[in-house]
Amino acid sequence: MNTTAKLLLHCPDRPGILAEITNFITINGGNIIYIDQFVDRMENVFFGRIEWELKGFMIPRDKILDYFNTLYVKKYNMDLRLYFSDEKPRMAIFVSKMSHCLYDMLARYTAGEWDVDIPIIISNHPDMQPAAKRFGIPYRVFPITKENKLEQEKAEMELLRELDIDFIVLARYMQVISEQMIEEYPNRIINIHHSFLPAFVGAKPYHAAFERGVKIIGATSHYVTNDLDAGPIIEQDVVRITHKDTPQDLVNKGKDLEKIVLSRAVQKHIERKVLAYKNKTVLFS
Repeated sequence: MNTTAKLLLHCPDRPGILAEITNFITINGGNIIYIDQFVDRMENVFFGRIEWELKGFMIPRDKILDYFNTLYVKKYNMDLRLYFSDEKPRMAIFVSKMSHCLYDMLARYTAGEWDVDIPIIISNHPDMQPAAKRFGIPYRVFPITKENKLEQEKAEMELLRELDIDFIVLARYMQVISEQMIEEYPNRIINIHHSFLPAFVGAKPYHAAFERGVKIIGATSHYVTNDLDAGPIIEQDVVRITHKDTPQDLVNKGKDLEKIVLSRAVQKHIERKVLAYKNKTVLFS
């Protein structure tokens, strides 16, 4: 397959944004294979994702971002990111003792469903080391206590930098991530929460749900922020129960839901189809 460039952008909405960018790509020999756009009428913000083939494109790939910055960033007050399809994102997995999300992700990775590299699995316990060994992925244990938490997380971050990690997935990692790590990986730490998020209170729950960008009620995968379990929501889903279900049935159904929701969120992130804005996300098709 031909290598493609993927441009994600958002800016205040005004006429001509998409036409100007697509015309620029076309006149420089780019074959556009994907366009998706959305305008938030309440915020008056334009969101877009454009993908085009680099074969025959006249601008060298290492200069493309410079062109877009020069031509459009100041003109449109635009925030943009550029990715290339032949550059695999590098994902680190953090896990504690629960295995269901970890095994699901490793199975998808091994089956070739995800165009991603997984150089490391990090844990605060040794329990999941056999799983890492089975899939041939290095596994590092950083035991964490109240006394050594900051020191251990500093060592983890040094390892992540050494391995050039692009983003982190918390596969039921039962530790609160520090502010320092969140700031180093903004909107690049994906968590799975084993319940409905958020829980709305007050007289206007639907207004509150709108402000939080809820996708659907159910298990929730979201980006991690300093506001615990309240980061931008990427994916949600629902599972139904009946009076016949036992507590263990609920646990089993919940685990199935968690791994599905987390994997969907990770796949969208890998495909560069998530654009976080304020405390919401735009998910491109």
